[in-house]
Amino acid sequence: MSIGKKIRHKTETAEGVAKKNVGKALGNERMEAEGRAQEAKGNAKQAGDKIKQAGRKIKNTFKH
Repeated sequence: MSIGKKIRHKTETAEGVAKKNVGKALGNERMEAEGRAQEAKGNAKQAGDKIKQAGRKIKNTFKH
């Protein structure tokens, strides 16, 4: 995975956390929910990339 993708996924997660906290502070339930969704999406992408990396490591282990 490229460093650019890692940064984008971490940024998406951080934006979600910020949006969730701002929504919570303002009492805006919709903004809070959108922030939670964005945070979950970023976390899911990060987890997917980690699984891909693990698969590549296993593949390379048996390749040699």
